[in-house]
Amino acid sequence: MKLKKLKPVTNGTRHQINLQKNLLSKANRLIKKSMSGTKSMGGRSSDTGRITVWHKGGSCKKLYRDIDFSSRNFNGLVLFNTYDPKRNSFVSLNFDLDLHSFFYTISTNSVYPGSLITSSEFKNELRLGNRTCLEHIPTGSIVHSISSVKTNKTLFARSAGTYCQLIQKGSEFCKLRLPSGSIFNISIKSFATLGTVSNPQHNLICIGKAGKNRLLGIRPTVRGIAMNPVDHPHGGRTNGGRPSVTPWGIPTKGKPTVLKKKL
Repeated sequence: MKLKKLKPVTNGTRHQINLQKNLLSKANRLIKKSMSGTKSMGGRSSDTGRITVWHKGGSCKKLYRDIDFSSRNFNGLVLFNTYDPKRNSFVSLNFDLDLHSFFYTISTNSVYPGSLITSSEFKNELRLGNRTCLEHIPTGSIVHSISSVKTNKTLFARSAGTYCQLIQKGSEFCKLRLPSGSIFNISIKSFATLGTVSNPQHNLICIGKAGKNRLLGIRPTVRGIAMNPVDHPHGGRTNGGRPSVTPWGIPTKGKPTVLKKKL
């Protein structure tokens, strides 16, 4: 995908940088059964209406695509890649050649429509988009959508442009370098997809104006020091030397562990 910088016709488009989505399909209504509507309360509880999650609310209605995160065996054909309003990566609509059904998966970068993808617990062809156990993947490979053996659900590297690297393999466990840089031990029976997640240029886009974030469901975030004393412990003209706390006075940067030196 190429980046597209808009012409500064208005103030909102002056610094706006978007992705050209001309390679994505618009036939997202091909199978309506795989979409479900979700009712969002905007960060508020359903019975009392109080805010339970800060800085959320007022977003546009979105339809959720039922993504297949399970580690089942299949032989599929990629029909097209499309945009998903619920996540920052693209999703692929696939056709199962064995069950003759449609299903959604997270798109792999450089896997285009018409490609054959397989998922098997046995050793198969190591190709972009194929899914298999970590014990069949060579050390140093780039993988994403790593699943857990216990829950059979995908846990790691699902966001746009992220990936994990297989750095060491043992008899029962292997070591993965996560997108955060930390090392994680996981069973070699866990499934993983070869390649990186699609839309790697997601971090290069520029929103351009606050109204676009409001449509995404993100409400303003106000600093505590900008409030009045009745609204926040940091409120008032100065902070007063107080350590960072929440609106209820709980320390936000962890409980102090260093003991003060006795005089």
